[in-house]
Amino acid sequence: MTNKEAKARIKINKLLEQSGWFFEDVGDVKANIKLEANVKFNDMDDDFKDCKNRLGKFGEIDFLLLDKKQRPLVVVEAKRESINPLSAKEQARNYAKNIGARFIILSNGNIHYFWDTEFGNPEQISRFPTQDSFTKQEKYHPSRNKIFETNVDENFIIASQMPNYLKEPQFLNPATKDKFLKDNNLKQLRPYQLNAIKSLQGSVKNGNNRFLFEMATGTGKTLTSAGIIKLFLKTNNAQRVLFLVDRIELEDQALRDFEKYLKPDYTTMIYKEHRDDWYKAHIVISTVKNLLSKQRYKNFFSPTDFELLISDEAHRSIGGNSRAVFEYFIGYKLGLTATPKNYLKGVDINNLNTQKEYEKRLLLDTYKTFGCDNGIPTFSYDLETGANNGYLIKPTTVDARTEITTQLLSEQGYVFGYINDDGDYEEEKFKRRDYEKKLFNEQTNITFCQTLIEKGLYDPIAKKLGIELFGKTIVFCVSQDHASKITNILNQIAIKKWPEIYGNSNFAVQITSYVKGANKMTINFTNNNLNDRDKQIEGYETSKTRIAVTVGMMTTGYDCPDILNIALMRPIFSPSEFVQMKGRGTRKNKFEFNDYVNDILIEEKTSYKLFDFFANCQFFEKDFKYDDVIKLPKDSYTKSNDKEIILNPTIDLATDDKLQSIEETPDVIMRVDREGFKEIIKEDISDNEILRDLWQNGEEKEAEYFVNENIFNKTKNFINLEKIRKIFEVDRKISTKEFLQFAFGEKDKFESKDDLLENEWQEFANIYHPSQEDYFITKDFFKAYICDEEIRNIINTNNLSLLNTSPSYDFNDYKKLGEYKKIIPQYINDYVNHLTNL
Repeated sequence: MTNKEAKARIKINKLLEQSGWFFEDVGDVKANIKLEANVKFNDMDDDFKDCKNRLGKFGEIDFLLLDKKQRPLVVVEAKRESINPLSAKEQARNYAKNIGARFIILSNGNIHYFWDTEFGNPEQISRFPTQDSFTKQEKYHPSRNKIFETNVDENFIIASQMPNYLKEPQFLNPATKDKFLKDNNLKQLRPYQLNAIKSLQGSVKNGNNRFLFEMATGTGKTLTSAGIIKLFLKTNNAQRVLFLVDRIELEDQALRDFEKYLKPDYTTMIYKEHRDDWYKAHIVISTVKNLLSKQRYKNFFSPTDFELLISDEAHRSIGGNSRAVFEYFIGYKLGLTATPKNYLKGVDINNLNTQKEYEKRLLLDTYKTFGCDNGIPTFSYDLETGANNGYLIKPTTVDARTEITTQLLSEQGYVFGYINDDGDYEEEKFKRRDYEKKLFNEQTNITFCQTLIEKGLYDPIAKKLGIELFGKTIVFCVSQDHASKITNILNQIAIKKWPEIYGNSNFAVQITSYVKGANKMTINFTNNNLNDRDKQIEGYETSKTRIAVTVGMMTTGYDCPDILNIALMRPIFSPSEFVQMKGRGTRKNKFEFNDYVNDILIEEKTSYKLFDFFANCQFFEKDFKYDDVIKLPKDSYTKSNDKEIILNPTIDLATDDKLQSIEETPDVIMRVDREGFKEIIKEDISDNEILRDLWQNGEEKEAEYFVNENIFNKTKNFINLEKIRKIFEVDRKISTKEFLQFAFGEKDKFESKDDLLENEWQEFANIYHPSQEDYFITKDFFKAYICDEEIRNIINTNNLSLLNTSPSYDFNDYKKLGEYKKIIPQYINDYVNHLTNL
């Protein structure tokens, strides 16, 4: 044995001992490791003639691990440090086959692979599995075929909730089915959730072990996960599932959901509450932080303890060193995210502070982590589609700006003048990101809160009964200190407005990490009993507290369907954070009240208001550079969830500040929502080699034909011109050629109807130069002839008397056109005919 081989074996010895394997008997317990155990080669095995020639009919296994009955369990094949251990794969397979061991570990002391020879390929591990873990694994006999052959229908979850549901007359009767489902709290899978599961089944069929679901906030990722979990457990492709979340309050939420969806078939536990008996559960829930703490994931788990891992809010829970937890376990891995890939920017390697930051930035690419190297998720379902299908709600945006924030948002910024220590006058400029970090103003915060109360949505049931009850609201603040200020102001407003109801400062509650019991508060706010129930309507289940004031605790994964107002009292710079915050309001909800005397009152949630006090919507619509490479900034303050330590003192402006402007826009789909669709276009269009070659070779007609025949309505994303028109909010029909120009980067947007008409008119005017006197009547006729089929028919048939009754163009103006009566129709028919379908 060489010195290098000896070093590798010393490391392997230590790894084995750390995982509970031992070389010598311990009391009555016999050693479970055999060194250089002989294995007899099968004479019929031609794959290893070389080994048989060198070793005769016997070979030597480096380490043979035994089960509790002293039977062969694991072959450990060691290589020296300079050799990739995978090179020993076939040799180890032969040993394992001839000695009757199912499992193999390949190691050079630094790199290790675990291999279940009955299933899949070797997978890299950082710790050797324990004897108990291998014993459990022996009972695990997965079948990929069963995953994609199992039929999953809309009642897949209901079959666990109520096994005999098909015997229930109310379920079988279409007239009573919906009420039956609601009364029994039964959950049917929606069509898109079924499509997500089927996409995963198809991916498994194609040999994949990792998957990524990109689903908009509010589309039921946990219910979809429950369907996936049941599929794997039912088909014995998993014995135990690890469900990772990024915040403590989401553990309780996931537990409630999985127990509601999958009990009694499968048991669910939160790891921190069952550290001694977690292994008894089918589904184990934990925060990544808990498993990282004291390296619990290494010290208390084996890499093979979970056959399926699901990472909720994957873009957060596998960032940085959290990924070590995720990669520690082997098996199938599913990531859930509401954050499209193009929000995770590249890195400007010329502006990195350290190599560590560079690596940390790379780890944020969840697509690579989940096997989607091409940037295309396993399944995608965006807000636009969800809203159009009736499952989600679009916001009504309220852009409200005070005199001070208007200046902060301007190019010049807010200029603050002061006398310095030397007695000289100085000025300092502040921008939107400086609010409540470098400067603050009490009156500005008061104006924010007053605007919210005056313009916010109120509870629809209370409103119907003639009672003023402010709608449930989440306010997002800059910092914990800012949250304290806002909470106090809101309670001051409430006690003046409703003194008999909110006399003890419980209208608004601060829910941040500094506040004791904050996690429980988020749950109580959802369950409508934060500070008890509201007593104004006896029997109506809604919370006494109406506003939750937070910083970052309630951004991701928080489920509270009856939220009616979201207030952004802070500037936001991350598109993913913006999507998450505004997404708290997208869930549909039915407000119901039954006083058992009158008819049941039911009010549907049809909208929610997104109060934007720092022009965040405008920033992400117009100013944010989605394609720019990120430059990593130097930290000016430390941030961890809600916790911020401001390094510089803030300036108190101590001045009056009134509302300067407010603008409401209903049913908004934002650019930040549309950006994710560009990845679908890339997948179906610009990455298609045949289509790209046609387009680049100038064969435009052939390219258009190819798209119409082979892509529109036929690929898995089911794109077509009408869907694209809606997503990008184009106010006219678009052509296949225009779409291809956009897809291949020749256009950065789809022009509006007015833009196209104006461009065509300018080209006409540059040729014919209408006089100043003729300019506007010719321009109006030019546009009317293009856009109005009735006008074209009147002109083309020379039935001019009908112009007297036409709302589109006046007959008297037509008489003034002179020679343009003939020039314009002829020009349009020759050169602009493609626009006459606008």
